[in-house]
Amino acid sequence: MNRYLLQILLAGALFISLFSCEDEGYLSSTDAQLQFSVDTITFDTIFTTIGSTTQRFTVRNPYDENVLISRIRLGGGDVSNFRLNVNGIVGNELYELEVPAKDSIFVFVEVTIDPTGQNLPMVVQDSIEFTTNTNFQTINLIAYGQDFKLVKGEVIGTTTWTAEKPYLVYDYAYVDSTSTLTIEPGTKIYFHKDAGMYVRGTLMAKGDFQNQIHFLADRLEPSYANIPDQWNGIVLYSGSHDNVMNYVTIKNANIGLQVGTIENEGFASLELGNSKIENMAYAGVFAMKSKIYAYNNVIANCGYYAAALLVGGEYEFYHTTIANYWGNYSSKIRSSASLVLSNVLIVEDSEGSKVSYNGDLVKATFANSIVYGNTENELELGNNEENVFNFLFDHCILQVPDSMNTSDKTHFKNVWKGPDYDPHFIDPYNNFNYQLDTLSAAKDIGAIEYARNFPFDLLNKIRTDDSGPDLGAYERIEKQDEN
Repeated sequence: MNRYLLQILLAGALFISLFSCEDEGYLSSTDAQLQFSVDTITFDTIFTTIGSTTQRFTVRNPYDENVLISRIRLGGGDVSNFRLNVNGIVGNELYELEVPAKDSIFVFVEVTIDPTGQNLPMVVQDSIEFTTNTNFQTINLIAYGQDFKLVKGEVIGTTTWTAEKPYLVYDYAYVDSTSTLTIEPGTKIYFHKDAGMYVRGTLMAKGDFQNQIHFLADRLEPSYANIPDQWNGIVLYSGSHDNVMNYVTIKNANIGLQVGTIENEGFASLELGNSKIENMAYAGVFAMKSKIYAYNNVIANCGYYAAALLVGGEYEFYHTTIANYWGNYSSKIRSSASLVLSNVLIVEDSEGSKVSYNGDLVKATFANSIVYGNTENELELGNNEENVFNFLFDHCILQVPDSMNTSDKTHFKNVWKGPDYDPHFIDPYNNFNYQLDTLSAAKDIGAIEYARNFPFDLLNKIRTDDSGPDLGAYERIEKQDEN
């Protein structure tokens, strides 16, 4: 009898021991607190129905024992706009997830916002709930959404785009040869990856100082704010005439603005004023055998050329700031000049043979302007010695080697070069601010006859009331001058 009782007691002890060992595998204290790398996940403005980028945070176990999270769930459950992925496991409600001692797990979060039909940013909120040993902790989720008008692979007839809602372009928006697309002041056009605007007809994008027009990529998170090559850009085909772009911003594309196409007959024409073209993977303005009349523009930070004017054409640029300090986005060192003027373009055909396109450079005038950057030579001249090659820099600061001959007055008139004539932009590298600081050599040395044609700068400051107009798109007005 005693022998059987002993066996029963031993079996019971073994069972209790096994159970206790399993239970002791996890920290059981109800005071256990997980540690989070953030307390709130915020998604800046995204487009309704279009998913966000993925954000992540870590959940850390600070203890010397493993912790078992009983449940991780979205407060909104299956109807939440948010989506979870915890260490590779997808679901809006997950159970019994182990966090090893002194270790972490990753939580990934995405969001999609439903359209509301309103042209107002909307706020979507939720939370992620963590239950550990009856202890309850949360991470807040906030997303700001924007309704939009979708343009997906559309041929655009004569129409007007308004500022009522932003436009989101997927694939392309194509303006046919008999049509005019008018874009009202204040309109914002966003482009998805590899999308672009292609114009055979006419583009009339006339913003104003208070209501500017924006052509941007559709990723609005701060981390994408200055990343190039997010969309293709705008192309004005040869044969597209009388285009006007005033007070526009074009940013973060491959080629921001292509004017003219080599494969089409004729030329494209454009008036470009009071605009900023920045952060392009290849070129800001890429023109071929076309006509551009430009003033009060900033063309900045491009992987190859800020402006390339090729195969001839007719170009006038007044009070223009070309500033190329490319380098923050790529380990590749830029070796090309910011500004290229050429009456020839040599390309390879599909069979690898060299094909030369030539045209007369009837006019290429840069006046009261700045061409500057972070390489020794920011100006390249390409003359085939057969076609007309007519250019003029008048009252300009140029970043060129001292060895470059600028004595020919038919091409260089009142040109300043060398380290003593640094324009001293306020912050060209970090905040991309190309206004002049108080020590700028570009102050007050412009020709008044050009300034009278463009009396207000890009910030609507008068440039004809002080000692002289400044070079470039910005006029610096010192406080004593204001008084």
